Amino acid sequence: MGGELSMIKPERLKKGDKVAIVSLSWGGLGDKELIHKYYIAKERLERDFGLEVVAMPNALKGSDFVYAHPELRAKDFMDAIKDNTIKAIFCAIGGSDSVRILQYMDIEAIRNNPKIFMGYSDSTVSHFVMNKAGVVSYYGASVMCEFGEYVKMIDYTENAVRNILFKNTDGYAVESSDEWSKDSVKWTEENINVQRKMIPEEHHYEVLSGTGVVTGKLLGGCLDVFPMIIGTEIWPKPDEWKGKILLLETSEDKPSPDYVLYYLRNLGAQGILNNVNGIIVGKPKEEAFYEEYKEVYLTVLKEFNCEDLPIIYNVNIGHAVPTGILPLGIECEINLDNKTIRLLESATE
Repeated sequence: MGGELSMIKPERLKKGDKVAIVSLSWGGLGDKELIHKYYIAKERLERDFGLEVVAMPNALKGSDFVYAHPELRAKDFMDAIKDNTIKAIFCAIGGSDSVRILQYMDIEAIRNNPKIFMGYSDSTVSHFVMNKAGVVSYYGASVMCEFGEYVKMIDYTENAVRNILFKNTDGYAVESSDEWSKDSVKWTEENINVQRKMIPEEHHYEVLSGTGVVTGKLLGGCLDVFPMIIGTEIWPKPDEWKGKILLLETSEDKPSPDYVLYYLRNLGAQGILNNVNGIIVGKPKEEAFYEEYKEVYLTVLKEFNCEDLPIIYNVNIGHAVPTGILPLGIECEINLDNKTIRLLESATE
């Protein structure tokens, strides 16, 4: 949607609400050796958050089936959108091919039935679908990774879910986590009682460029996914980026600094970097290329004559562990002098 129209906010969650689980990309949640992650997540969502969990008909049919049927992935999503008893849609996990469901998405139906949609990584595709429909969406926790975390959900993520999806967030401070993890626990039933090791956060938010205070509606997602959707009907036109705060984070593929350079140059060439008010950059997965990425951002800003563009770096979002939630389409404020991020309106109705 253009900046002239205000985004539609879904209703916030409350205990007893029904949430739908969808597999819009990789279908591993239903694979025999991984479905235990679904049951961990389901129990946690019901016991700790008081929600009723329903898996859509094709969400647990396994990775081979889900890969072969993008039309049924989209049907699950659209059926959940149109079902008035369902209040939120949570993504199983990301993947690499949810761009294949684009042709089956009904933008008008999404606009007419606004509800919470949450996921990250390849779910970026569906976030841009939501943006096209003019509905706020929530870049955050997935079923397999965060809700299905072994032993316990990380407090930072759990608090983000409670605060952003269940409460009024007008003035809410999106704070840096005091701890993080580069630990990877293999997904297998034998590891159910193995807890991820956390270590103290040394960097917290870093300012790469810019000063003062900037505001704008959040728009963006996983940078690795952008090349798949640039040029499609859901990719915003250059003027639709005007005044936005661009959210960028990178995937578990840990793209090389050269690839990040190419992707950012593309955003520069489209005029996006000269149109946005600022950029929020997620903590790289396991802090891979942590310093190199910073250099890449500064290089590209110089190449496109926007060296003063405000950039706040190392934010707990997307593939960072722990990850938080950022509501896309909501007005937020970056204070470069204080290194803070705040939501300037409630993310839900």
